[in-house]
Amino acid sequence: MQLEKLFRMQRGLDQHIEEKHGLQNEDLFERKVLALLVELGELANETRCFKFWSIKPSSEKSVVLEEYVDGIHFILSLGIECGFQNLDYTLDIGPSAASTTEQFLLIYQLVNKFRDTKSEFDFKTLLQSYLHLGTLLGIAYEEMEKAYFTKNEVNYQRQQNNY
Repeated sequence: MQLEKLFRMQRGLDQHIEEKHGLQNEDLFERKVLALLVELGELANETRCFKFWSIKPSSEKSVVLEEYVDGIHFILSLGIECGFQNLDYTLDIGPSAASTTEQFLLIYQLVNKFRDTKSEFDFKTLLQSYLHLGTLLGIAYEEMEKAYFTKNEVNYQRQQNNY
């Protein structure tokens, strides 16, 4: 996965949004954290991994993948906010849980820990654990990357259309 390229693309999108909406001098960290948590919930809802009361299957993989890459956008954006875009990243598996549901819960904890510490270590752990969630959901790194590129274009188009 070309994380450097993803960070560059995310930085460009973030700058575009901030300039368009006059947010260059605003601290957006807390809003981005909340956005990530909301996107994580939307992803969990599409996977239905926690819905023990229902027999309805997960949404189609394309829907899950689109929700998944929304989370990547916000994780990268948070890393940029903290100056972590130029670090050396390995695609090691971060902390992992026994089930998809537990991995979601772990990531919620990691988001909040990173929110509190804003540390490089906690950011890397969050990113790696989120990438691992993708693999648990049956998403290959190549699919993540391709879906990120596509969604990044969609996000630019949305800005052009005053989304």
